[in-house]
Amino acid sequence: MIRYSLKCAEGHGFESWFQSASAFESLQGAGHVTCPACNSAKVSKVLMAPAIPKKGRSATAPAAPDEAAPTPQTAPGRDRPLSAPSIPQEAALAALRREVERNSEYVGGSFALEARKMHEGMGPGRNIHGEARLEDAKKLIEDGIPIMPLPFLPGRKTN
Repeated sequence: MIRYSLKCAEGHGFESWFQSASAFESLQGAGHVTCPACNSAKVSKVLMAPAIPKKGRSATAPAAPDEAAPTPQTAPGRDRPLSAPSIPQEAALAALRREVERNSEYVGGSFALEARKMHEGMGPGRNIHGEARLEDAKKLIEDGIPIMPLPFLPGRKTN
């Protein structure tokens, strides 16, 4: 596998992994390498610093604490924290997540049970969000219980 830093004609920078250099060339030639921000297929490789390990260390070994390494908040060549949205869609998802978390109760894996209780009038009515197995979610929909999937994972499941 090989990682390339890429840039589109609109100036958006991003990275992607490819099976090999020839795989990148083949995909790019077919117009399958596109910018995640604007969907432009006019993508080119940009200069990358090679990942060369220090003597006596493998390329995957973590850097020693006293070595100059990027902080978890920023990455080399970026002027904003990694947690900051880089495209409008990321900002919209972050806003949706904040709104859902602010206006509903997280019920975890008991989402299907809680939704069914509320629908049948056996539990207090409230806004909830949580997790459900696919089979359970399908059964809720079949039974006429209004639910919808959210386009993000619960906070505890992200890194």
